[in-house]
Amino acid sequence: MGSRIEILNEAGFRSDGRRQFELRDLTIDLSKHGEADGSALISHGLTQVLVSVYGPREAKMRSHTFHDRANINVEVVVASFSTGERRKRQRGDKRVLEFAATIKSTFEPVIRTNLYPRSQIDIYVQVLQQDGSTLQTCINAATLALMNAGIPMTDFTLEENDIPHVTVAVMPKTKKVVLVTMETRLHVDRFEEILNLARDAGAILHQEMKEAILARSANISVP
Repeated sequence: MGSRIEILNEAGFRSDGRRQFELRDLTIDLSKHGEADGSALISHGLTQVLVSVYGPREAKMRSHTFHDRANINVEVVVASFSTGERRKRQRGDKRVLEFAATIKSTFEPVIRTNLYPRSQIDIYVQVLQQDGSTLQTCINAATLALMNAGIPMTDFTLEENDIPHVTVAVMPKTKKVVLVTMETRLHVDRFEEILNLARDAGAILHQEMKEAILARSANISVP
């Protein structure tokens, strides 16, 4: 489920035809899926993720109930056809659990859980297709699904990554970084450069995601 290795050709293009710092095409669908309170289907390049949000609602297990805040429950499912591996990843798969834990820790400081004590917010992530930037797409889709569900948040949470497999999640209002992951070694002298590139890309994503939310809000019929 990690990002694939990108190699530039002699003309400076990636294998998918993008230039080195060109963002993947982004498609956002915020229409209702099933019985979810909010959902978002995002295609980022050829990577596609569907996130469904339920709640706030009563927690199924007493151990998941907190008297002063809502519990955030994240479950990740990876479709067996999402990658060329044709390997079915179960919910107990170590990589899947790591993804779920990372997504949860990213949103815990962003969602205003104190408004919903003794309740639970469920975030179900379905990875439908993988072609790089999978974690990034999951977090961006979760951000939109939460907003689509009307869950109060302190800010957008935007994620972008680039070579060498550095993923950065930023809150655009405060510029606060809530997540940094690296899947390869990176010299400390290059880290600031990569971080600035990710922030610049996040600003572009923020505008596109904000426009999608505003368009969705305008289309909601008032009874």
